[in-house]
Amino acid sequence: MGLTISSIFSSLTSLANWGKESDLRILMLGLDSAGKTTILYRLQIGEVVSTIPTIGFNVETVEYKNIKFQVWDLGGQSSIRPYWRCYYANTRAIIYVIDSSDHARLSTSRSELLTLLSEEELKGVPLLIFSNKQDIEGALTSGQVSDALGLVEEKGREWSVRGSCATKGEGLEEGLDWLVNAIQKK
Repeated sequence: MGLTISSIFSSLTSLANWGKESDLRILMLGLDSAGKTTILYRLQIGEVVSTIPTIGFNVETVEYKNIKFQVWDLGGQSSIRPYWRCYYANTRAIIYVIDSSDHARLSTSRSELLTLLSEEELKGVPLLIFSNKQDIEGALTSGQVSDALGLVEEKGREWSVRGSCATKGEGLEEGLDWLVNAIQKK
């Protein structure tokens, strides 16, 4: 009986302190011009900021519903993608951003996503995909993006594809709500 009460108390204490002791490390990845940096600063300061292509990375703390995330926004140019693996350690979740209006590079985005999901350090890490730029005519729906990425075959990982428009802030909170729940389950 003492062990059970102790276990319950320990679980409740860790849940109450979840995200407070240290920021949860989140990687934000995707091809260049997908909207990663726009999403990052929209989440952090609630505004759209003028951005330039990220060479290297941006690291910002985003507080959402009293949980602090340390978000690593990594550049998505083809010359930078091989270095993504240097940032996988201690990652609690992945946010992958896709320009849903860029039909020509969807297969490249799929290839990069599947490569990173095959990494041992990211095994079982929850995956949130923002199907961004939903405001552009001809943008693929979340379901179409999910089908094109072949995520149905992804086993042993919580994942979700959410439509978003970073410049308007649409879909971002819903995506983070899902991500918080997925991390808490893990």
